[in-house]
Amino acid sequence: MKKTGIIIVNLGTPDSFATKDVARYLKEFLMDKRVIDVPYLKRVLLVKGIIVPFRAPKVAREYQKLWLKDGSPLLVHGKRLVSRLIKKFNNAPVEIELAMRYQNPSIERALGNLKEKNVDKIIVFPLFPQYASATTGSVAEKIMEIVSEWEVIPSIEFVNSYHDNSKYIDALVDKIKPDHEKYAPDHVLFSYHGIPERHLKNIINDDAGKCDWPNCGCENKALNKPYCYRSACFKTSELLATKLGLSMMDFSTSFQSRLGKDPWIKPYTDDTIKHLTVQGVKKLLVVSPSFVADCLETTLEIGEEYKELFLSEGGTAFNVTACLNSDDSWVSAVHDMLSRTMTKHKHNDPEVVPFNETNKLVNYG
Repeated sequence: MKKTGIIIVNLGTPDSFATKDVARYLKEFLMDKRVIDVPYLKRVLLVKGIIVPFRAPKVAREYQKLWLKDGSPLLVHGKRLVSRLIKKFNNAPVEIELAMRYQNPSIERALGNLKEKNVDKIIVFPLFPQYASATTGSVAEKIMEIVSEWEVIPSIEFVNSYHDNSKYIDALVDKIKPDHEKYAPDHVLFSYHGIPERHLKNIINDDAGKCDWPNCGCENKALNKPYCYRSACFKTSELLATKLGLSMMDFSTSFQSRLGKDPWIKPYTDDTIKHLTVQGVKKLLVVSPSFVADCLETTLEIGEEYKELFLSEGGTAFNVTACLNSDDSWVSAVHDMLSRTMTKHKHNDPEVVPFNETNKLVNYG
């Protein structure tokens, strides 16, 4: 019987909150040319000579604050998701592996396990709903780099953008609605992970040519640019707001987690929070649609830093909706997207990108 291998991939996590493990993780992460896209020697000096030595001790202390008994939240939630997916597929001929783009469990190990199990086809499901070169693109590149050394390369497909998938949106709505009813916020802020502005300039859209940043009109809901990260984020926010019954005045979209002095995509979350308080917002609910598992950015950056900022600016109630983690509706959503990819039903299913004979991805900028 033919078997399908599935790899669920998230960004990564250090093996422990010890400074040396955090430093090793940061080096691998930040040395990725899709993350910091500068010439190699400059990247080495920047990452290994400046960023890691100064940031590793601080980040290690942050990881220690949220570390769980079985590891970092990202790893724990990932394992639970995979475990529940295995049960969801029941006795179907599938093999599911969890992998991290950086550190462990590694993509190489996950691919090796599937190879040993003689799968005929591999589906890669990155836990990044909105496509970005630094996340989904990096995962795809790493996988192709590894399998290019195999004698026999099975069919490989990537579910590489599901920012507007109805099941993903519904799972988020299921998560947000109870909080919205409980806290009755004046405003909902959808805060996404940011990327440098220069990353947008490399985007190629089938229907629009190169991205005309900063005059690209990403906020225009009529536009559909699935490979433009900023546009995809605004689309997700629009769909969530519609399902939640929010008016244009009831919600905002912003971007967090900046690194370095170069400009990142705007509006920034901290600036948006300040602006909202000036506008009279007293009760704020923050949602993180680009993070499907709770991590440093949601637990500490939003849950502590932005909360402190909001309250210091005059806000009175700051609440955060937890990530999807391994909730029933999210497990069902992932199962549905994977099942549809396996059977290739409707033309509007999540975008599937085949691995072709030249080891390149179709449509990747």
